[in-house]
Amino acid sequence: MAYRSIILGIESSCDDTSAAVIADGVKLSNVTANQAIHEKYGGVVPELAGRAHQKNIVPVVDVALKEAGISPAELTAIGYTRGPGLMGSLLVGGSFAHGLSLGLNIPLIEVNHMQGHVLAHFIKEKKEDARIPQFPFLCLTVSGGHTQILKVNGYFDLEVLGETQDDAAGEAFDKGAKIMGLPYPGGPHIDRLATEGNPNAFDLPVSNMPGLTFSFSGLKTAFLYLIQKGVKANPHFIQENQADLAASLQAAILKMLLAKLKRAAKETRISTIAIAGGVSANRGLRKTLEQQAQKSGWELFIPSFEYCTDNAAMIAMTAYLKYESGDFETGYLPPLARLKL
Repeated sequence: MAYRSIILGIESSCDDTSAAVIADGVKLSNVTANQAIHEKYGGVVPELAGRAHQKNIVPVVDVALKEAGISPAELTAIGYTRGPGLMGSLLVGGSFAHGLSLGLNIPLIEVNHMQGHVLAHFIKEKKEDARIPQFPFLCLTVSGGHTQILKVNGYFDLEVLGETQDDAAGEAFDKGAKIMGLPYPGGPHIDRLATEGNPNAFDLPVSNMPGLTFSFSGLKTAFLYLIQKGVKANPHFIQENQADLAASLQAAILKMLLAKLKRAAKETRISTIAIAGGVSANRGLRKTLEQQAQKSGWELFIPSFEYCTDNAAMIAMTAYLKYESGDFETGYLPPLARLKL
């Protein structure tokens, strides 16, 4: 099949090394190598992440091209994550993409990781796919490092309406899990346990920040004090209340997210709602939004699990849209760990 544009995307912002091929907006491959080494440390160790990227990036790109049935010579352009993320990890992916683009003499397109999460909603699994959010729409982006409500006016016109002033929702999940002694990453464990527990078992604070601003630091502190007090009175407190603790923590986080999203929808009068980022894989969040969408008449867009966590398909898709519009600077731009939208 002849394609107009074939884009290789490379994602290396944190601890996942990923490569994907998008051809005319259709995903041909999306390959990710995870780094299990961080589990024993209870969090990502930047130095180890960078070394693992160096080891993984060549085989991951090779597999992505082979799965897509594309040779390097057929590529039209290469997209890479410039930031935000861990500096060492970003350097590995960006440097590899730069070298490959020079060798193939094709354009190199930088991509903002958070923009990639939003534009993952436009990836097609097959050419006939047509259900995509119409502009403008609101997107709640929730991950381990970010929590934002965006007004998406166009592919490259993203307006931040509100964001966290301290910790991100994903960090609150992970830190809560760590306090409970659960393995890293803790978010999926909280999600699983919450389905078995009572969300009203423990009273946890829900912040009431002004406007569309989020804050999760107070919740983390309150959860820590709850655990410490419970364990002091009963050494088996966590084990005996594990599911209820997880359900109560998750309920508090979801209340904060939903309250701000409902306010944003009301203030902007926008009823097309999307979610993105790693926490969008949380089943409690997905169910809560589906229920709210039915009540409020929202048209809701939830990404498939493959596009929730860090992946290169979203990077390739963003690069493809930039390439097709001509809205990009070709050439290597150094990574920015705190790159803003």
